[in-house]
Amino acid sequence: MSVSFKVNGKAVTVDAPSDMPLLWVLRDVLDLKGTKFGCGVAQCGACTVHLKGVPVRSCQIPVSSLNGLEITTIEGLSTDGTHPLQIAWQEIDVPQCGYCQAGQIMSAAALLEQKKKPTDADIDQAMGGNICRCATYNRIRKAIHRAADIKNGGASTTAPSGAAK
Repeated sequence: MSVSFKVNGKAVTVDAPSDMPLLWVLRDVLDLKGTKFGCGVAQCGACTVHLKGVPVRSCQIPVSSLNGLEITTIEGLSTDGTHPLQIAWQEIDVPQCGYCQAGQIMSAAALLEQKKKPTDADIDQAMGGNICRCATYNRIRKAIHRAADIKNGGASTTAPSGAAK
């Protein structure tokens, strides 16, 4: 089956079985390896991407449902590491093993699009479906608050070289 949609702002057409999950289209067909396979049943959040700006579990979205839609993956947040969440994740030193972090960041990015200054309760609700085996939840919450500050004009202390501090 041939399906056309946008990934990270670029038009793509893929030939894949109609029931192939978006996760495998991204990883195996389009070679975008940032989105991770976790559980395969939409419970862990490792495969979170944005579909029309809404966080979804890509392991459960069949490619046949994507015609004309827009998907954003972790690679689409920023090509140079300057997204406020990427900066905050580095400043707070969030990851331990790092496996779940792409899904965590994608859920957090959707939250920050909805709430300029999320509360702990907002963060807990938005991030509730993302599991971290290493239990870095306190650092994740702190980094989301920090990213909100950066996004709202707060200075970064660890912006990548070439980026504004």
